[in-house]
Amino acid sequence: MNTQTFSSLAFVSADTEDAQKAQERLSDLYGNRSPADADVIVVLGGDGFMLQTLRETMGSGKMLYGMNRGTIGFLMNEYHEEDLPRRIAESIPETIKPLEMIAEDEHGNVVTALAINEVSLFRQSFQAAKIRITIDGKPRVDELICDGIMVATPAGSTAYNLSAHGPILPLDAPLLALTPVSPFRPRRWRGALIPNRSSVEFTILEPAKRPVNAVADNREVKSVLSVRVHASVDHTATLLFDASHPWEERIVAEQFRY
Repeated sequence: MNTQTFSSLAFVSADTEDAQKAQERLSDLYGNRSPADADVIVVLGGDGFMLQTLRETMGSGKMLYGMNRGTIGFLMNEYHEEDLPRRIAESIPETIKPLEMIAEDEHGNVVTALAINEVSLFRQSFQAAKIRITIDGKPRVDELICDGIMVATPAGSTAYNLSAHGPILPLDAPLLALTPVSPFRPRRWRGALIPNRSSVEFTILEPAKRPVNAVADNREVKSVLSVRVHASVDHTATLLFDASHPWEERIVAEQFRY
């Protein structure tokens, strides 16, 4: 549990009406510092806006406390206007390490991007993708025929990874989920758990016939030839969760939904 006292808050909101009205009310109640000068940035919106704010503040040392004014809000706390400084002071911090994607496209351009949730590869046309998977320099799957594949962080394991039947990972698990999307061959391969210190490389086979796009959260690179993914060693972010509904409990509860 946090024992710090936060004397200044910054409120940032998504561009929805609910989020912007909440920002106005909370600013009137508690003031609104600039994010650079605030002790904590309060994020008003849904998970998508939280991910955007995480990327924008990554490595700054700023702690983010989300309140849900969006749809799902798995990364957010419940919205309440009362006693906000006390709630934040009693919250539980969780440190998130993003993935770093290094993608080379068909023109030889190299694009680097960070992903809080996952790095995904998707077929670009009606043709199934054909991908070779190498982990730490050792080939593991010579030829995966599929609609796509992703590497998901623990923070992202309850997002697209879960909908693709990947495993849910506790936030402090030293693992990454390697999850295929609609795999056709090898028919029995359903993915793997790998150490978060591992480096994964995807090589696109027959790229002219079977083009593939790569996506790091919402940053897309079209017609890639190869993609390398590893956990970033230089970037971290801290999310704050209410003590009454911590991240660990959310993860456990999600595994028993049916």
